[in-house]
Amino acid sequence: MAYSKNRKTAPSPQTQEEAERIARATQRPGQTKEQTRLITQGIQKGIEEYKKQHKARARAADKARKQQLRQQESHDHDDTIEQEPVPASPVSAWLPWLLLALSWAGFALYWWRQQPS
Repeated sequence: MAYSKNRKTAPSPQTQEEAERIARATQRPGQTKEQTRLITQGIQKGIEEYKKQHKARARAADKARKQQLRQQESHDHDDTIEQEPVPASPVSAWLPWLLLALSWAGFALYWWRQQPS
């Protein structure tokens, strides 16, 4: 079954009831049933058009929100890639070991001086 935008669907029962209620509330004295029926149909069409526009706006907003989330995730992923650690230079690789050895040598010297002869 092919989808057609021109496909006419019957308004929902809630829409029909709402349109009839509004048409009766605005009914003028001496207005015929035919006139009231035409007004009701016009109100139904207006409600249906409003619903279509509302759905279209909701779809567009959802699409924009999803696109923004995708861009944010992409941006976060790019930031993560850019922040990868840079390999240490050869000098900074041996510096902690040198400091450790010097501190142990200092502790040993201090302990040796504290020993009674």
